[in-house]
Amino acid sequence: MVGKRMTQDFLLPLALLLAGTALIAATGLDLTLEGHFYRPGLGWTGREAEPWLFLYQFGRLPGYLLGAGGGILFCAGYIWPAARAWRKQALFLVLLLALGPGLLVNTVFKDHWGRPRPSHLQVFGGVEQKAYHQVWERGVSGTGKSFPSGHAAAAFYLVAPYFVLRRRFQRCARLALAFGLCYGLIMGVARMAQGGHFPSDVLWAGGIVYLTGAFLSRLLRLDDEL
Repeated sequence: MVGKRMTQDFLLPLALLLAGTALIAATGLDLTLEGHFYRPGLGWTGREAEPWLFLYQFGRLPGYLLGAGGGILFCAGYIWPAARAWRKQALFLVLLLALGPGLLVNTVFKDHWGRPRPSHLQVFGGVEQKAYHQVWERGVSGTGKSFPSGHAAAAFYLVAPYFVLRRRFQRCARLALAFGLCYGLIMGVARMAQGGHFPSDVLWAGGIVYLTGAFLSRLLRLDDEL
């Protein structure tokens, strides 16, 4: 069971991340897919179009509400006995939001990796006239902010209930995982259509959030009996 869980939580996601990154680099998929959203002389097709604009403006709200709900449940555990058994799960929801989309994605990488956005590139008419960077190539810290996608990470955060529920409610957990992954991908497409991110930025946003969730799940022993 331990070996299966380790494979499911860490080895398989890492393998998928590396394989996806290699495939994107080998095929030029970042630029190819972004090219479908760019029209010379007109710009990015999704910049002001719906539903992409709505997702950009409000799409992170469900994740924030879920994290806030976790915070409320955690505090309630000190007041109401019925909520006490879920304090650890509630703490997980708060920590994953803070560490995954918050610290790792937006602060450690996004603010310092320096990868130019698609809209910055010369090939897509960017005024900055930047050259394309592979996902592993660092740029100038504090500029670009393409890697990884912060909006997609906030959407992928909705996989969090998967880790909370999988010990006792496996079907619900799988549904939560599928929903969170699909929502993250939809948000990723929105940001790609707006020239904000590459497919590889979206891929790694999801990977970082999932791996952070897996680490916190083991740290907090969420798979133990309630």
